[in-house]
This record gives sequence, C-alpha cells and structure tokens, in this order.
Amino acid sequence: MTDPAILVAGETLIDFLPAGPGPLSGVESFSRRAGGAAANVAIGLSRLDRPPWFLTNVSTDGFGEFLATTLDENGVPGRLVTRSDHPTTLAFVAHDADADRSFTFYGADSADGHLDAGVVPERVLDGVEWICVDAPVALAAEPARSALLDLCERARDRGCRVAFDPNTRRELWPDDETLHGTLDAMLARTDVVKTSVEDLDGTSLAADDPTDLATNLFAAGPHTVFVTQGADGSRALAADRAPWGAVDVSHPGYDVEPVDATGAGDAFLAGVLCGLAADEPLDELLGFANAVAALTTTEAGAIDALPDRDAVAALRE
Repeated sequence: MTDPAILVAGETLIDFLPAGPGPLSGVESFSRRAGGAAANVAIGLSRLDRPPWFLTNVSTDGFGEFLATTLDENGVPGRLVTRSDHPTTLAFVAHDADADRSFTFYGADSADGHLDAGVVPERVLDGVEWICVDAPVALAAEPARSALLDLCERARDRGCRVAFDPNTRRELWPDDETLHGTLDAMLARTDVVKTSVEDLDGTSLAADDPTDLATNLFAAGPHTVFVTQGADGSRALAADRAPWGAVDVSHPGYDVEPVDATGAGDAFLAGVLCGLAADEPLDELLGFANAVAALTTTEAGAIDALPDRDAVAALRE
C-alpha cells in the first residue's frame, strides 16, 4: 500500500445516541456508537478510498477495545494509534426535532488528553501532504494540546499543509482564556480552516456573515476558509495568497431526509480533504464534500452512516 498523503490527528471516543428526540432528562435508553471528530474524519477518508495515517490515543478499557477494533475494521492504519489505561471519553447526544444535536461529555483525564505526537516519525511527515487537526476534546486538555501544536509546527517545517476544524465545545475548556489562546495558536499554524458562523460565536473571530468571518480568519493565519451552513450547503472563500488565488464559491447542498446530524461536519471535512489531496477546484470539491455530509445525516450515528464513493456519486447524479 502507498503511504497515506493525509494525517488526521485527534480523539476517538464513544457516542451514546438517544432512542428518540428531546432533552437528556427525558431519554430512557441509548445506543453505543464509535465516534470522535477525528475518528469520523479518518474513517470517512478510508470509506472514500483515501485511508489516512491516524494519530490518536485509545484506552485499554472495554470501550477502547471496541474503538480499536472499529478503526481496524474500517481500514485505518494502526501505526500511529497508541493505547493507555486512561478512560475512554463518553459523549451523550441529544437530538431536537430537526435531527440537530448537542453533546454532554464525561471522562476526566481521559485517553484523548494523552495523545502523543512524538510517535510520528520524520519519515511519515516527509510523505504527508496534509495534516488535519479536528480535536475538540484533545485540544482542550494537556498534554495533548501541546502535542498537537508541536505536530503542526513540525509538519509545516517539512512542507506539510495544515487543515483545522475548531469544532469548539466550550464545556470542555477550563476557561475562555485557554480556549481563545489555543485557537489563536492553531490558526497561526493553519492553511485551511473548516468552520461555521455558530462555531466561532463568542470569540474575537466571530461574524454573522461568512465573508466577514473569512476576513477575520485570513488575518489569523489561514488562506482558505470553508463555512458550513447546515441544510443551506456551504461556501469556500480564499485569499489572494492561497495557492488557487482569490475564490468565493457556494454550493446549495442536497435535499435529503435527515435522521441524525452527528458527524456531518466531520464528514464534510473528509470530503474537503479528499478534494485537496487530489488538487480539485474548490467548486468541485465543495459539491463533493456537501454530498458526503448530506448522506451522513440520513442514518443514526456518525461512523455507521459515512458513505463510500459510489453512494456520493449516486447522490450527485
């Protein structure tokens, strides 16, 4: 097998999906699913015939055994997957009537916070074109936060480009100062960012309009911004200094019947990375990524619903 051109870094955890919509206080039963933002991206890429390197730390507990098996069964290379006896993070999901979701996390001093970028050798970085950090849990904890920032520094020093999804979960952070400082540090190391207007609300980067949001992000470091807009599709904006020059393109998305939006943003990011690795034009890339995300909302759970290329092609016909 040819070595992967993409390295994804972040957490692997358990999502507990509710039996029905409504607040957690009214849910009586849940189903266990493999999840985690970075794991969703890594498996999404594998389903799209682009298996990446995956840097993550998985617990040795029973949930961790399930997660390690899931990664293996989905064709994700295990070379950079480490194990420790720290507990698995558990995320309990609540759905509203439109299948949108919220998360409640449990797992003090969890395995995600002990991700070790030192296991990534220089030879791997020399062969990688893109590093993707989608790590809301890992970035919120030490020593994983410092490890991820160091990985991005090492990657950029060797000519790798960095893609970043802030994917902010404010309840995970010890204080706003740490959150905002980490965002600033990551964005200074980032080439391409995927986000939404809502995700950066309450930060110095916030703006109600995608154009203004992109302008703020350009000043922070990235040259290209992908803004997801839920059922309204997405938009890609690039500054003059981007390799593809100044770009502003939109895609309206696809009309599907949503069941569960968990992991849709991660699926979109997997689609974006596929297009970036293949040097696709941003408008083509945007349509492909929207299709991947739309299909992911049509089944419960993030990983179980991730589509393959044939399903994406069928939706786009």
